[in-house]
Amino acid sequence: MNASFQGQGGRSKEVALLTGSVGALGVVFGDIGTSPLYTLKTVLDTTGGNQSQTILGVVSLLIWTLIVVTTIKYAGFAMRFDNDGEGGILALLALLGVKRGTRPVIIAVGLFGAALIYGDGAITPAISVLSAIEGLKIVEPTMQPYVLPITVGILVALFALQPFGTAKIGRAFGPIMMVWFVTMAALGIWGIAKHPGVLYAVNPLHGLNYLRNSGGTGFLVLGGVFLCVTGAEALYADMGHFGARPIKFAWSALVFPSLVLNYAGQGAIVLSGASTEGNIFYRLCPQSLLLPLIILSTVATIIASQSIITGAFSMTRQAIQLGWMPRLKISQTSAQGYGQIYVGAVNWSLMVVTTGLTLAFQRSGNLAGAYGIAVSATMILTTVLLFIAMREIWRWSLPASAAVAGVFLTVDASFFVSNLLKLRQGGYVPLLLAALVYGIMYVWHRGVSAITERVGQNPVPAQQFISGLEREGIARVRGTAVFLTRVKDGTPPIMQWYVRLTRALHQRVVAITLETTSAPWVATDQRVLIDQVAPDFWFVKASYGFMEKPDLPELLAKISASNCPVDLMDLTYFIGVEKIVPMREGGGIPRWMARLFGALLRNSTHVTDSMRIPPEQLVDLGREVAI
Repeated sequence: MNASFQGQGGRSKEVALLTGSVGALGVVFGDIGTSPLYTLKTVLDTTGGNQSQTILGVVSLLIWTLIVVTTIKYAGFAMRFDNDGEGGILALLALLGVKRGTRPVIIAVGLFGAALIYGDGAITPAISVLSAIEGLKIVEPTMQPYVLPITVGILVALFALQPFGTAKIGRAFGPIMMVWFVTMAALGIWGIAKHPGVLYAVNPLHGLNYLRNSGGTGFLVLGGVFLCVTGAEALYADMGHFGARPIKFAWSALVFPSLVLNYAGQGAIVLSGASTEGNIFYRLCPQSLLLPLIILSTVATIIASQSIITGAFSMTRQAIQLGWMPRLKISQTSAQGYGQIYVGAVNWSLMVVTTGLTLAFQRSGNLAGAYGIAVSATMILTTVLLFIAMREIWRWSLPASAAVAGVFLTVDASFFVSNLLKLRQGGYVPLLLAALVYGIMYVWHRGVSAITERVGQNPVPAQQFISGLEREGIARVRGTAVFLTRVKDGTPPIMQWYVRLTRALHQRVVAITLETTSAPWVATDQRVLIDQVAPDFWFVKASYGFMEKPDLPELLAKISASNCPVDLMDLTYFIGVEKIVPMREGGGIPRWMARLFGALLRNSTHVTDSMRIPPEQLVDLGREVAI
């Protein structure tokens, strides 16, 4: 009996692992899984030749880049640093215990790394879909004038469908990508059969010898080689959706072998005399099956693009919750999955940039010049945070941490410096996008910190304020007033201002401070801390994880059941709406920053939009704050 139960439990775990792994194929591996469409072609365009030693060296570099960067660094090290199951550079930043206003260098590293991902997110859909559609030129050369319009049409349709959600489509992503990876592996084996000698490339000495003997060309080649791991960051970033085991299993059991076989197959057909003109990937396929392969490739690149877009939405929500980005309207598109969200401002911005890049560069080979800088820079910054995590979380010694991180940093830096040589070919595009996003994050962070500091100056003790109400003849009216405040000690400034204006205050008062923790989720029994500081006056500190959405009516219901007699049918929420002006007497943040922050604040969504506050119970109190 016991053995039977253990057997059933083991089978259920195996089923869960397989189900999670198939799901991960459709979300995690879309970007890295479609890189064979353009990577080897880009590399060979740089080498300017297809001699045997060149091909073996290039394929060797591709294989060992996949091993060192993806298998060892991300699957082996980064994914062991999870924040309650969540991964990614922002989750790692939160895991290190970084709070607002503390450890500014680490904050800058993490925020710029996150900003760079937006630059990558704008280019990935453009280069992926364009490289797939370019296969039409091989089937029918007269289709060349239509490649660009078809690509733009697909991209616009992809972004236009985002508001409707992708829950139903998403269920099919995993099986489709499984077909894609199996197809890539089969094509690779077909190619290898034509020139089995390409398998010698598994020896890393071929790659090292090529770099040593090719001079400056070898260094330039690294920028193209790096394209094979542009989706590696997703293994870590999407860990919260599926867990580490399914992602690692999918990578080792299917994705990694398929990529290695396909790159080797492409190298093999070049060694056997195939032309390097056009898309080498499609030359692996028999002519009669080419059109179905182009259709499958297009679907795979759409899935890869969808994964990038969804990832941008998720990262935006994390940044908003952590207080590093202006509040944007976030819509839940499915009740089944917390990750099924839509952020309109991000979606349409990405659409404009992505279609603009497609029209500007016109060919996937041209876009390859702009691709890689953002991702390689993100990987460097992730390595820096991993080094700190090894020291502070694993408690490794300085020599051990420096040795491991040093290897990763050497590899990442080599790719980054090589990619910098693409700066004039379009590499500046993702850097400009990242600088823009980082600037917005930085200004918002500084502005929110300045407001918190300003309104918290000269706090009035709550007991002193309440005792003075009767002395000053302040009327107490029926009901409960709920004040949202940033001030954790003392009387909420918004409440003082309200009393000065109206000469009245409700019979019961609840001051609520919402705090976002460095963990993605907070246990229900640890969410609320209630402190009665005076008769009929309670301070409430409510903690939420950076993956959670505050629900104030639900919070008040919990409070009313915890020795805090709040009448849920007779309460009013008071929210401060700040008008930002620069300090007239000088000091504070720079004037240009104060004006920019004011503009961001005016155009951000209302703080209560995501808190489910009934509009008929809400009162906005406008006030001017000089920062």
